[in-house]
Amino acid sequence: MSVASKGNTVKVHYTGKLKDGTVFDSSAEREPLEFIVGDGKMIKGFDSAVQGMAEGDDKSVTIPCAEAYGDKRDDMMLDVPVEQVPPEIKPEVGMDLSIQNQAGQPTPVKVVHVDEQKITLDANHPLAGQDLIFDIKLVEVNA
Repeated sequence: MSVASKGNTVKVHYTGKLKDGTVFDSSAEREPLEFIVGDGKMIKGFDSAVQGMAEGDDKSVTIPCAEAYGDKRDDMMLDVPVEQVPPEIKPEVGMDLSIQNQAGQPTPVKVVHVDEQKITLDANHPLAGQDLIFDIKLVEVNA
């Protein structure tokens, strides 16, 4: 039986939940997620959880925020003067927007505060600061 180790390409089905049971993502209605173990493209805790699993194994793992998307960072909160907001955008709390970072890449942000002088945008990952629970089934391991 094949066991997942660093460098293997694996396929997994998963369901990601928050501590309160809210499901934030699942591969149940899709093809299994395929990735290379240890290549750094998956969150650290998920990657570590898959290592050592054998094909057909199921596991439930709690990944602390430090091994997922990290803590919420204050430096990812951005105040923007209302006069700099394009006139076609009417910001409301909870609205998802996109801004360009210093490298010119689009960065998703969420509006978390609006007043007459400024809007506050949160550029943290939506799951930052959260411990995550994953139910994982290893479907396939390829060397």
